[in-house]
Amino acid sequence: MTLTRNLALVPSQSALLFIDVQNFSAHRDGGEFAGLSDAQFAQKHGWLFQQLETVIPRMQALQTAFRKAQIEVMYTTIESLTKDGRDRSLDYKITGFNVAKGSWDGKVIDQIAPAEDEIVLPKSSSSVFVSTHIDYVLRNLGVKQLVISGLLTDQCVESAIRDACDLGYLVTQVTDACATETQARQDNSLSTIKGYCRQVTTEQLLDELQRS
Repeated sequence: MTLTRNLALVPSQSALLFIDVQNFSAHRDGGEFAGLSDAQFAQKHGWLFQQLETVIPRMQALQTAFRKAQIEVMYTTIESLTKDGRDRSLDYKITGFNVAKGSWDGKVIDQIAPAEDEIVLPKSSSSVFVSTHIDYVLRNLGVKQLVISGLLTDQCVESAIRDACDLGYLVTQVTDACATETQARQDNSLSTIKGYCRQVTTEQLLDELQRS
């Protein structure tokens, strides 16, 4: 048998994971952008938010298709287990932000809001596999193939892909349903991470689901 990452999804063994598509970092009023003037915001984050105008509809299409196929849809968001963030990683403390427990910033954006019985895992580190029990949950669900979409491509998305790969999951990255701050960073990340996962576009994955 030839081992390969390029396998179509088996719906009963698959899950879709949205990473950090939340108010804190994907909404203009999010805490990450507090205190920035419109000019400062545009200069630093304008390209990302321009990309989100097309990336979010792709996420919506994925969410709809996976729900229709009865494939698990899951979410992770940056959110501390405490109000003051004392539990968050040293890296997050150095970065200087805290998404407080139960805050609006920690919620998934309205456009892809979780359904009542979908799983949301708050994390306080770059990798969801480090600061949540997602591996335990995925194994309980019988998931072997993990589809990843989210933000930022070259940070938390990359971390999740590498860790999932090392833990024995077959990972599919939906390349045009991930985004980061610049085109250069996006291109570099997609090139760097391709050795760890299967890379497909939203359209390709939707076509695959229709045929399954």
